[in-house]
Amino acid sequence: MTYKHRDEVEQQGFTIVPNPVSPAILDQISDEISEPASHRSRDGVRHAMHMAPVKKIASCPELIGIACGVLGPQAFPFRATIFDKSKDANWLVVWHQDTALPLQYRLDVPGWGPWSKKEGIPYAHAPAEVLSHVLALRIHLDDSTADNGPLKVLPGTHLLGVLDDNRIDELSEQIAPLECLIPRGGVLAMRPLLVHASSKSHGEIPRRVLHIEYAASDSIAMPLQLEVV
Repeated sequence: MTYKHRDEVEQQGFTIVPNPVSPAILDQISDEISEPASHRSRDGVRHAMHMAPVKKIASCPELIGIACGVLGPQAFPFRATIFDKSKDANWLVVWHQDTALPLQYRLDVPGWGPWSKKEGIPYAHAPAEVLSHVLALRIHLDDSTADNGPLKVLPGTHLLGVLDDNRIDELSEQIAPLECLIPRGGVLAMRPLLVHASSKSHGEIPRRVLHIEYAASDSIAMPLQLEVV
């Protein structure tokens, strides 16, 4: 990751890194996620770190280098999700921030919550200080175009802390959204507090994205511990 990319993440909340992943790894992931699986839902695969190609790519030097460039030398992947949007599996996502983290156990601590469970794993909404030590890398397995429901972001909103729905709605009216149109193999690095959304797909090209989240170190969630999923 260059200084330019690092500065863009800090100032805008996101940056685009072109083609850091080899086509061979992209092909391997694409082939595996195309196979039917019991853990697959209509919109993709959650808790995908157990899949061998996903685990491999999450720890590859190219992606670890991007994560460490923003979070520091101890950055590690803790969660992966595969989004598979197409004309047959189509949805929209309203403007929001990503604030819930998977944890090893529930412990009521000020600033954390509300709590929930997903597939047996406890989740809690985290405070802004903790989320500032998290970075998501979105690896594009297909071209992301204006027609297939690309991610839209409100630049700079990651600096405003954890926002309620009313404030997010206000910002979506005040800030011009930016569509992230990224070719296959490109990576979008983004902060979880960056306000973002996506529309439904209106084209024939699928939009598959491998979304991997990295944390600065095991200590960021203390006294809670992240669960690697």
